[in-house]
Amino acid sequence: MKAERIVLAQHPTGMPGHDDLRLEHFKLPSPGAGEVSLRTIYLSLDPYMRGRMSPAKSYAAGVKIGDSITAECVSEVIESNHPAFMPGDIVLGRSNWQTHSVLAGAELRKLDPALAPVSTALGVLGMPGFTAYVGLKVHGTPTPGETVAVSAAAGAVGQIVGQLAKLWGCRAVGIAGGPDKCSLVTDTFGFDACVDYKAKDFSDSLARACPDGIDVYFDNVAGDVLMAILPLMNEFGRIPVCGVIAYYNLEKLQREGPDFSPLIMRSILTRKLRVHGFINYDHMECMDDFLNEIPPLVRNGAIKYVEDVVQGFDNTVEAFQGLLTGKYTGKVLVQVADDPTK
Repeated sequence: MKAERIVLAQHPTGMPGHDDLRLEHFKLPSPGAGEVSLRTIYLSLDPYMRGRMSPAKSYAAGVKIGDSITAECVSEVIESNHPAFMPGDIVLGRSNWQTHSVLAGAELRKLDPALAPVSTALGVLGMPGFTAYVGLKVHGTPTPGETVAVSAAAGAVGQIVGQLAKLWGCRAVGIAGGPDKCSLVTDTFGFDACVDYKAKDFSDSLARACPDGIDVYFDNVAGDVLMAILPLMNEFGRIPVCGVIAYYNLEKLQREGPDFSPLIMRSILTRKLRVHGFINYDHMECMDDFLNEIPPLVRNGAIKYVEDVVQGFDNTVEAFQGLLTGKYTGKVLVQVADDPTK
């Protein structure tokens, strides 16, 4: 079967482009024993993928030159040599930026379209939702009445963090880029406030939105937003570090400009802050709790979500660039093929 994939042609310098991410055709092999061949329906795009394109050491192995970019996908089974799957089944699996793939059946999870749209397995009911859940619950440890702030609040993870904070009795303050995203955060997701980090008076507006300070800051971006957050952190505050979007395209670790490390370290010391970097898959013991608690809240509308779906596999690189520059709202997906469940 003829298929397409996007491979890492070279390590990007700054924003990845077509010179770095090359579209190529390949012949899909037939599935072996216990394997399943798949047609990709939805391809997940996530900020962490930028780090996988770099040769720098990180928490997970990077993509090798010539290999396809790894990603979670929702796919349709087209041929199966595994007893648990048959053609037409819709499954979740870790594949690549490919239109088709062959995976071990043991690595797939069958999805039930009657329970939720299958695309949610890549968003609110998938890795981003689970990341929000464990990051806030395990590392944020919020208690009723506290103030929880979250950056990239209109994004796939941030929108869930704030809604969970509200459900758990906290005050939720979002940080997002532009008035439209801020309105979405308050009007649709129900945050108590949202502050536009692009506004000239951002720091003052953030202080006004957090009159009692901040007890938990769920950090998705680092950078200048973190600098505005630190003076507002209460004693014994917690900062789960989920992402550093502001730094993903840096060409070197030391950027130009002033050194803020004294401010950061002094704030951590004098305010007795707990700063904890985390990766969602280190908390798989929480997955059963997540799958028991969150899907009913999505089905009854207590948790809302937004997906931004880009049509066409050939638009994947542009969609990834848009993700890194804040072009989209909510969970970003590429729809590679028709969704037979709709």
